[in-house]
Amino acid sequence: MTPELSLFAARLRESIHYGFQAESFGEFALELFALQFASNSAYRTLCKSRGLTPLTVSHWAQIPAVPTAAFKELELTCLAPAERTHVFYSSGTTEQRPSRHFHNAASLVVYEASLWPWFAENCRLPIANCRLLSLTPSPAQAPRSSLVHMLDFVRQKLGADVSAFVGSVGIEGVWTVDFDAVLTTLTLNDFRPLLVLGTAFSFVHLLDELAARKARLQLPPGSRVMETGGYKGRSRTLPKAELHALITERLGVSASNIVCEYGMSELSSQAYDAACLRFEVQSLKPVRVLRFPPWARVQIISPETGCEVGEGETGLLRVFDLANVFSVLAIQTEDLAVCRGDGFELIGRAQLAEPRGCSLMTV
Repeated sequence: MTPELSLFAARLRESIHYGFQAESFGEFALELFALQFASNSAYRTLCKSRGLTPLTVSHWAQIPAVPTAAFKELELTCLAPAERTHVFYSSGTTEQRPSRHFHNAASLVVYEASLWPWFAENCRLPIANCRLLSLTPSPAQAPRSSLVHMLDFVRQKLGADVSAFVGSVGIEGVWTVDFDAVLTTLTLNDFRPLLVLGTAFSFVHLLDELAARKARLQLPPGSRVMETGGYKGRSRTLPKAELHALITERLGVSASNIVCEYGMSELSSQAYDAACLRFEVQSLKPVRVLRFPPWARVQIISPETGCEVGEGETGLLRVFDLANVFSVLAIQTEDLAVCRGDGFELIGRAQLAEPRGCSLMTV
C-alpha cells in the first residue's frame, strides 16, 4: 500500500461524506487507474497484455476491466501479503474455488464509507427508531462474507443487538435460518419499524415456513425488507415479482417497501433499486431498476462485440467502483443486465457462468 493510495482513499472518503459530485468521477477514475497500474502487479500484467496503460487511456470507460473469474486465480490487490488483514470470498457452490478480495483496515474504512450513505438513502429508514433482523449468520460464523460484514456494519449504525442475526452455517457451509428465532422477533410486541434483510434463498424458506404454520404477519408501519438475490439450487427459484408478492402476503410489507440489493465480494459499493418501478413501453411490464452510487459507474457490454449496448438492450454488466481503492476499480461480471437509463435491470447469470449467491457462502 503506497502513500499515494492512502491519500487517494482519504480524499475519496471526504468526497463521499460531503456529497460526491458526479462530474468528478472521470478525474478520480483515471487517477486511481494510474495508481493501481503502478501498485497491482497482476493487474498491470493484464493491462499490458491488452496494450493499455495510463499513458494510452484518456477516459474512464477505457480502463481495462478484470473478469470476476480472475479473482479466483490471481492476487488482484495493491496490498502486500503482510498488509492483508481481511479477505472476502465470493459465494458459490462448495466445490468451486472462491474469488478473493483482500482488505486491510484502510480499505475496510473506504468500504464502510461507501456502504452507509447509499444504503441509508435507498432503504429510507427512520434510523433513530428502527430494529433489525438479518436472516444471515453472524460475523463470527461467516467472517469472510462481504454481505455479512455489510449487514453487521448496518447493525452497528442502527444500534441493534448482535442477536439480530438469526442464521447459522450448516453442513457444507450452507446458510440456514432459525425460524423460531425469526418468529419471536416478528411477533414481538414492539411497534418500532423493522428492517428484515436476507438473500432470496432465505426468504423463500422463511415464507414456506410461514405458509406451513399458516401464519400471516403484519410488520409495524415503516418496516422494510431488503433482499439480495441468490438461489443457486438451494431452494425453489421464484420470479422476483412472485417472491415480493409472497413477502407482502406473509409479512405485510408493501411492494414499495421491498428493496433489492446487488453486490459482489469483488466490489466495495452496492446497487439498490429502492423499489423504483419503470414500465416497458411495449409490454407495460414493471421493471425494477438498480443503481450504484455516484462514485460508481456501470456499462452493459455486448459479449459479441465488446461494445456498450443501447437502451433496453441486454449484455454483461461491467462496474467501475472507485471504492475499490486497493484492488481493481473496473470489474467485468458474468451477470446479464438490461440497460435502463442511468441504471440497469438484472436478468441473471450468463449461460455457463458459475452459480453464485450469498446463501452459499463457505466460511
